[in-house]
Amino acid sequence: MRRGDARREPLLILADEHYAGEYLEALVRWAYRYRSEAAPVVLMVALAVAGGVLHARHPGWAPLVAFLGAASAVLVGWHRATPTLRRIERAYAAAVTAAASGWLALAVAHGPAAGPLRGVLVIGGTLAAIPWWGHRRRRARVRVERTLEAWPFIADAIGVPGSSITSAVVDLWGWRARIRLRRGQTVADLVARVPALESGLGTRPGAVRVEADPARADRALIRVLDADPHARAIPWPDTFTTTDERPSITDSVPLGLFEDARPVAVTLAHRHGLIGGVAGAGKSGVLNVILATLAASPDVVLWGIDLKGGMEFGPWAGCLNRLATNPREAAELLGEAVAVLEARAKLLADDNRRLWTPTADAPALVIVIDEYAELTEEAADAIAYADSIARRGRAVAVTLLVATQRPTQKAMGAGAVRSQMDVRICLRVRERRDVDLILGQGMLAAGWNAETLDAPGKFLVSTPEHTTPRRARAYLLTDDDVQAAAARWSRHRPLLDAASQEAADDHATAREAAASRRLVIPRPRPPADAALVRSTAAAPAPSNDEATEALWTALRTAPESGLSIGELMDATGRRRAWIYLRLNEYAEDGRAMQVSRGRWRAAPPNTDTENDST
Repeated sequence: MRRGDARREPLLILADEHYAGEYLEALVRWAYRYRSEAAPVVLMVALAVAGGVLHARHPGWAPLVAFLGAASAVLVGWHRATPTLRRIERAYAAAVTAAASGWLALAVAHGPAAGPLRGVLVIGGTLAAIPWWGHRRRRARVRVERTLEAWPFIADAIGVPGSSITSAVVDLWGWRARIRLRRGQTVADLVARVPALESGLGTRPGAVRVEADPARADRALIRVLDADPHARAIPWPDTFTTTDERPSITDSVPLGLFEDARPVAVTLAHRHGLIGGVAGAGKSGVLNVILATLAASPDVVLWGIDLKGGMEFGPWAGCLNRLATNPREAAELLGEAVAVLEARAKLLADDNRRLWTPTADAPALVIVIDEYAELTEEAADAIAYADSIARRGRAVAVTLLVATQRPTQKAMGAGAVRSQMDVRICLRVRERRDVDLILGQGMLAAGWNAETLDAPGKFLVSTPEHTTPRRARAYLLTDDDVQAAAARWSRHRPLLDAASQEAADDHATAREAAASRRLVIPRPRPPADAALVRSTAAAPAPSNDEATEALWTALRTAPESGLSIGELMDATGRRRAWIYLRLNEYAEDGRAMQVSRGRWRAAPPNTDTENDST
């Protein structure tokens, strides 16, 4: 056998001796690890030692110690001196400072072991330490410090080795930290490992949030929530209560609060919006919050399409200039919106301008559509009009705000509606792939996990100003809040400018005229008696229709400026198409005349036809 093939026996070294100071080192490590919990005990020992030393050397300093202690207690309890502490925490610190300084003054004067001072220190110190030991933020700070110490091991376990924590802050709901990533690592690596990160940190599922640092690509922000700040609904603040506080469409619309209590505000001027989520996720609640602000705005006209038969927008009917409750009415409304769009585009071109600036005299037009998917099956014209508004409406301040459960290509139509939405609000979804449908392709992979939202009203918002996945919860408007807001602002709603209203009326007139031409109206056979023919032609045909009589009475008693189509509809109780059909007949007979655009009255009484009719 060759020498190199010989089996080598392992070398075993037995060391059963401890080096000097090992136990002391372990004690120091233990004391340092639990330094926060041991702070009250350390304070009691320090007071006893200080009292003994000062009593032996300077017993006359007792009044000075009492004065300094009282001043310190006042300083600690003064709210401006310690702004980061809550009021109860400042009161506790002031009380402990006053009690400790008082005991120390007595110990300096009489000795720490004199009379009951020893027992007072032990018992009083223990009682005073109970709030300290049970304080939530103190315990959270201790956990964070230990997490910082263990982060290298956690980072190796979750798959981001070499990263480190540069800073950490404890807040009301948990703590947040800034992570320095190793070169080549990105925030996407950390986002993909959120479940592993929750396991490594020992938190509850869904407690960790990861955001990108806007200043550095090799930095990340993590937030750990010990409790859900959105566990309860957030009442609507109702900040707009008087006409002097009315907001503008160009202002940001407050929707709710982020998890760090910062407000969520989005800009809707010159932007289309999409709200998506499963049934019961809170779409109607978000719409109510938006409508509560827009209804108070003096520079926006609201049109509504509620394909639940008016159930959702019914309470807001007084603030909606138009409300459609079925696909046919929706197509008519959207058609008139396109006419407004084209009229405004012509005005801008004539004035050499590129953007319509909303004012009280020339307000923006926002069309709010609930259950948009219901349009696709029954209103092809409505889809075409909506597509046109989505592509051309932003510059002229004619915008869409659409709510639907699942905005698939089939549900949104084959046009550009979904792709033109700048404001995306995603509530809870049932399937992960729906996140990309609502927020845009690739958002799920970037950490926009809307499928984990667990309560109505919780949402993620994506706008040009909101580019990171931060959870929020919308304000809650009760039925009483909605009724109060609608009643308050229904008397102050603006009207469309003259050019826009004229374009909408012209479109409605043309549509209804076309519809009347398609109607087949049976005509009675002429009578055989020629005299009866002349008598019938000389006077209007008698009718028992109460609506016809009411229309003619309204026209005869109308002022010189005439009555609008809406006023005639109120007088007769009939629809717009019926009114236009009768007015056209009266105009052909010379019995009625159009005073101005959309306003009618009876022909002057000096005409022969009027005399015959009377």
